[in-house]
Amino acid sequence: MFSILPAAYASVALLFTAQISSALNFTVSGGQVFTPGLVVLDAPQPGTPLGGELIEVALDVSTNGRLPLPPYPEDSPSLIHNITIFLYSYGTGRNFTITNGTASANNASLGDILFQEPGSTVKHVKWMWPDCLVGNGQPSEAGSDRGAYNISIRQSFRLNGQDHYTIFDVPISVTNSIEENSDRPSCDALNNPLLAPEEIRASADDMPAMFAPGDATTLQTASGQVLGSSAPGGWRRGGIWACTAAAIVAMVA
Repeated sequence: MFSILPAAYASVALLFTAQISSALNFTVSGGQVFTPGLVVLDAPQPGTPLGGELIEVALDVSTNGRLPLPPYPEDSPSLIHNITIFLYSYGTGRNFTITNGTASANNASLGDILFQEPGSTVKHVKWMWPDCLVGNGQPSEAGSDRGAYNISIRQSFRLNGQDHYTIFDVPISVTNSIEENSDRPSCDALNNPLLAPEEIRASADDMPAMFAPGDATTLQTASGQVLGSSAPGGWRRGGIWACTAAAIVAMVA
């Protein structure tokens, strides 16, 4: 169904050792990470050590200017139904809800991100770290909830008249300083059962990263336009970069 031109983009292969050793490939251009869906990840980059008051995930929900912002016409051939985001780790057994479309008390988990920042094609998902991640540096004791995690971006969308559901995981490490704050939500209140990797894969469509430079996938809009990777307003200028596995493992180990 989808064809990818053989050159013009590069995959960044890295070895992520968060208790499950696997080679993860990322298609990155101009600082953007392309996903198996309509969303483009602007930040964070794979392998980034994070901390501070909150985590910020920046998502371009317009497929770099190809897809109009919601609300969409009901008969639109291409649209985003919803985006949910989780933060999980097989090392700690934690699976936190960042957003599932419904805001919880005090925004411990966030509401529908498609309608935040009206008029902006980039949605900045800002989520306060929960209480069990307070600390500084690598995990210092057994049972710590700090360490290697995946930001799991889950898209339910329609592309050219066909509905899809994909899961895109971005490895990060919770190793920078996170200070105590009485407003931090409870980890236990945000935690969900953690499914096995094969169960997660079985629930999603197997699709490649799309809309990177050189990708032959096209997108039909409600106005009748058919847009591909070279469409005006498309991918940002900048060379495609590659990182070595060792460099990223050094950040998340």
